[in-house]
Amino acid sequence: MALQTFEDLEVWKRGCRLAVDVCSHVGGWRNFALRDQLQRSAISIPSNIAEGAERDSEGDFVRFLRISKGSCGELRTQFYITQRVAKHAGDSDQSIPDSFIDETREISAMLQGLINSIAA
Repeated sequence: MALQTFEDLEVWKRGCRLAVDVCSHVGGWRNFALRDQLQRSAISIPSNIAEGAERDSEGDFVRFLRISKGSCGELRTQFYITQRVAKHAGDSDQSIPDSFIDETREISAMLQGLINSIAA
């Protein structure tokens, strides 16, 4: 089945699920700067996939997929920082599940595969 819309992409669906999970997980945190940055990075992943797909240009689509992949790396870095901050502060309420980190790795690999398939 050919791609009809960005909503058909499994990587977009997983990016949306991760964004919802992150926003829900950190929504009540009092560390507003960290919370807001985590939410923005997570939301950026599927948003850039959608924006690139709607550009009607393979070159633009690939560019936005790369931006999305960058946001995925940014989010994973913020997860590592958050884990270390929580450990240092002894605050288990502001920890990040390892499954979130694993999901960013998988989404990043999916994005690279999509980039490779388009740019080939």
